[in-house]
Amino acid sequence: AHANEASVDDPQKNGPVEASGSSGSGGSSGLHAADPLLDGQPWDESEPDEQPRDQHPQDQQPLDQLAQDQQPQDQPQAESWPPDSPSFGDSPRSLPSSAPPARRGIRTFDSEHVAQHATMLANRVRKRFAHLQKRFARDNIDCFRLYDRDIPEVRAVVDWFAGHLVIAEYVRLQTGPEWLPAMAEAVGTALNVPPERRHLRRRATGHGEGPRYAPLGQTGRRIAVNEREMRFLVNLDDRLDTGLFPDHRDTRSMVRSMAYGADFLNLYAYTGSFTCAAAAGGARTTVTVDRSSTYMDWTRDNLELNRLWSDKHRLVRADTLDFLDRARLEGRLWDLVFVDPPSFSHRKDEGTGFDVSRDHPSLLRRVLAITRPGGTIVFSTNHQRFEPHFEGLGVGSLEDITDATVPEDYRNRQIHRCWRIRTRGPAT
Repeated sequence: AHANEASVDDPQKNGPVEASGSSGSGGSSGLHAADPLLDGQPWDESEPDEQPRDQHPQDQQPLDQLAQDQQPQDQPQAESWPPDSPSFGDSPRSLPSSAPPARRGIRTFDSEHVAQHATMLANRVRKRFAHLQKRFARDNIDCFRLYDRDIPEVRAVVDWFAGHLVIAEYVRLQTGPEWLPAMAEAVGTALNVPPERRHLRRRATGHGEGPRYAPLGQTGRRIAVNEREMRFLVNLDDRLDTGLFPDHRDTRSMVRSMAYGADFLNLYAYTGSFTCAAAAGGARTTVTVDRSSTYMDWTRDNLELNRLWSDKHRLVRADTLDFLDRARLEGRLWDLVFVDPPSFSHRKDEGTGFDVSRDHPSLLRRVLAITRPGGTIVFSTNHQRFEPHFEGLGVGSLEDITDATVPEDYRNRQIHRCWRIRTRGPAT
């Protein structure tokens, strides 16, 4: 998943780790440490979840061996849910430590302008909530966007997560430290949401690195939210992104409808919401690939939450590009592939890193090599200046399905871009 352009890197472990489920399994929801090369190498917990993710694994074990070389070892859950004894404060949570510094010659908004912005935002959100909430409630959807930079003067987004508000400011030089809390107070008051259920973010532009992706907290607190027949765990406090991207709500429904009887592969999987969708749709098997142990644990938790975890599902902690190369060499094939890479990522051992605008043709050629004849690839990106270059891929058909995948609550109709690619040959 796009994970706001990057995701966690576990730098102390360099090789893929694979886990598979078993029906009715209990105990730990962590990954099994299946690669002997990794034994005794602790995770670097200081590494933030949104850091670049494409580090090159060093070992070249066949994929089948990864889950068989050792007896499974239970590992603790990365997070517990729900919290045993939640302790909410009396102020909005997750606010980054500092607003952008003022610069000489740049005037920040005075109190009058801040109050005007707050009033405009509150009025818009109140009307939008009245318009959307009842209809979404009928469909059992309780995560949706209430405000999407609708008013030029108010550069913010507001998301509803099952009675919680996530208010994010797009940082600009004119914004002072009081602007975002004022917007949160106005929106919370308009919708009668108490301060402890308001979660604040400041978003900057640029590549996915540095303080832009610094952790916001370490609560480990997650809540379960509904999306039609599915449920997902989200963390509204600790990272810039929450663990679920509601803008892909309809894409998940689409993947679910295509998954029956298919071998499904989820690349750059984040917290595995598309794996859950495919499993719920009757996929024969699923393989979920991400570089983060935290997100692999989270994927299993989501599968368990939906009572879907079984030995049909494999979780592989690996670099996606290396996984694809090794899968091709081993003759692995899948019927349905979902691939939503980060816009930018960096390998610690390489200077160039991954840039989706530059590197998507090479990535898609790798994906096509492990997709069965007549199979389907769903490719997505949230890069806002993405220019597709699909020439010479040699596919059976290619269709831009963005309009069908962006939900009605998103004013930005290119919050992501999405294509359905069919390989040549008969359906399998």
